[in-house]
Amino acid sequence: MKPADTALALLVAIIWGLGFVFTRYALDDLSPSQLNLLRFAIAALPCLVLPRPKISWPLLLGLTALLVVQFLTQTFGMAHGVPAGLTAVIVQSQALFTIGLGALFLGERPSRAQIGGIAVAACGLLMICFTVGYDFSVGAFAVSMTAPVSFAVMNLLLRRTSAVPMLDLFAWISLASLPPLAAAALMADGLAQSWQAMTHLSPGVMASLLLLSVGSTTIGYWIWGRLLHAYTSAQVTPFALLVPFIGAGASSLAFGETFGPLRLAGMVIVVVGLAIMLLFGRFRPELPEVG
Repeated sequence: MKPADTALALLVAIIWGLGFVFTRYALDDLSPSQLNLLRFAIAALPCLVLPRPKISWPLLLGLTALLVVQFLTQTFGMAHGVPAGLTAVIVQSQALFTIGLGALFLGERPSRAQIGGIAVAACGLLMICFTVGYDFSVGAFAVSMTAPVSFAVMNLLLRRTSAVPMLDLFAWISLASLPPLAAAALMADGLAQSWQAMTHLSPGVMASLLLLSVGSTTIGYWIWGRLLHAYTSAQVTPFALLVPFIGAGASSLAFGETFGPLRLAGMVIVVVGLAIMLLFGRFRPELPEVG
């Protein structure tokens, strides 16, 4: 990769890692549904100038549903005690589920390295499971684990949109996500409470929302898509391995999060397993991932 593109890939990893910290901060004032509604409302603004991507409506709506499930579940877990740093690791375990679902439903035979990486990452997740119930509930952890599964299914569907500009695609997915997110906010929080919370934002929460929507969603996915169009997924996707380290480190600095020996070891082992899958394992044919 060119030095400038390497720098861009690192920038995206930093943006996405810090996004977990901004999310945790905003959740002090907003519920998960309110936060995501505002985030994707801002991310949908480019639709005013961007054409609808040339994909079918069922595919667009399917991607939208998966995006809504992914972000609602991961923010629900964070709102109910799952640390931001641990959430970053959980979400990036999508690589494990992407390979597994690709083998199960698409008949793509994983390599030995991928199988080994899956086994290592699964051991790490099991170690994390043994720490659940002390500082957050089993239910919150279970809901959080829905996020990487949704992310993995979305990765498989995104293979059918390889010729579509990523900026256009995620702007329109963001727009399509607004009705279900608005419905979720109304059902979970009610109209009066949602209106009060979303119209009385502190400057810090407003800044967090802008960084999440413009930074993580619009700019992040635009750069990531550009890199995936210019290079192979094997060259680009390993940079996503930096996201959980950045998220965990920044969360520790921002919120004083600490991880016991067992949980910390589990988090590291998960990332090692993902590294094995992404750096040494390939599908036949290769499955490109989108961060």
